[in-house]
Amino acid sequence: MTNNDASCEIPGCESLSSMIATRLNEDCFCQTLDRERLDYVLRHDQLQGDVLAQHPQLFSNIATFVSHTQFTSIKNAIEAIERTIALPAFNDSVMREAHSHARVNHGPKGAFMGYDFHLSTDGARLIEINTNAGGAFLNAILLGAQKACCPPMDDALHSQTQKLFDDFVSMFRNEWQLQRGDKQLRRIAIIDHNPEAQFLYPEFVVAQRLFNSHGIDAIIVDPQELAYENQVLSHLGQPIDLVYNRLTDFYLTDPINIALLNAYLSGGVVVTPNPYHHALYADKRHLIILSDRSTLDALGCNADDARTLIDSIPSTISVTTENASELWSGRKGLFFKPACGYGSKATYRGDKLTTKVWRDIVAGNYVAQTSVWPSERAILLDGVESALKMDIRAYSYDGRIQLLAARLYQGQTTNFRTRGGGFAPVFIL
Repeated sequence: MTNNDASCEIPGCESLSSMIATRLNEDCFCQTLDRERLDYVLRHDQLQGDVLAQHPQLFSNIATFVSHTQFTSIKNAIEAIERTIALPAFNDSVMREAHSHARVNHGPKGAFMGYDFHLSTDGARLIEINTNAGGAFLNAILLGAQKACCPPMDDALHSQTQKLFDDFVSMFRNEWQLQRGDKQLRRIAIIDHNPEAQFLYPEFVVAQRLFNSHGIDAIIVDPQELAYENQVLSHLGQPIDLVYNRLTDFYLTDPINIALLNAYLSGGVVVTPNPYHHALYADKRHLIILSDRSTLDALGCNADDARTLIDSIPSTISVTTENASELWSGRKGLFFKPACGYGSKATYRGDKLTTKVWRDIVAGNYVAQTSVWPSERAILLDGVESALKMDIRAYSYDGRIQLLAARLYQGQTTNFRTRGGGFAPVFIL
């Protein structure tokens, strides 16, 4: 996130900010990414191969803009969600339904929470919450590889990658201290299945180099390579203090994750994010609670936060056999998501549904969310004006926004296959 975060006292300033942001997103075609510099930085991190050649749609060439009103809307929504989730009644309610592995809480807050928004001229609407949000390290590098094309960017290009990286390292140290106190953090394992085959493997390498540069040994490993004996999680006989968890087996139920699961449950290793964080934040059924005023009132949510949540979160309900007929009739205004899904997998726009897919949705564990169409970012492709859909991800820790990043795409959901699309930096006016 790049931000001149000063309050504005000039009458009409907020509406002017929104007008400028919209105009820039619609009419600014400047290519702000210095790809030679980005390639140099990535190679400096000793990444294997040419990342930009292997992932041509990972980074967009252009920047995106949000108004101060839109940023404030994002910030207020996240803070209201965090306060509501912290309510004992909310915790009790969701944990009663949670997987048994998720009922273990050793204290960490959860690294890289991801709040995904669609923008409107008067604010932002939350689409979903994700633990284990990928891309933060790469977006920090991307931000530092920009070149200013206009005055709004000139003011924003001073605090860059290093400040973000220092903040990321402090976050992991704090996660460690919340569970281990003043003990020294010596070794971090970045864990995912077959990590070198993962699309965001380059980010793992950036994280590894960053931890090493701050005096913390870091390794990238598959969970099958771990052992847990005598209250110590280890890799090739070397103990691991903290696990930066990139697995999508959110509750560690796969037998190949058994060593990590046992270490987590017994407190033998610090895991962030972990099953508790996923159950508390990322189950899509929580959007039903957070978008329903009567439920919020019953949980003890304060009136201001309840209003913010209702304004920020599209109405969401469970898909059941009882309401299936009604939802099918109104499907064109709805978006359907699996309750425990991630990464836009098996999500569907209602107006694109087939009857076969609909049967699967009704039989599965799905929620229906009122559709909020994404805003657009204009680009030039081969000299021809085009427009890509845009969503905004807020990476946050303990309720504080660390970084904003845009994802530009075409199609039903975000992806990294669209020409001209990918991650793009966000500049707040």
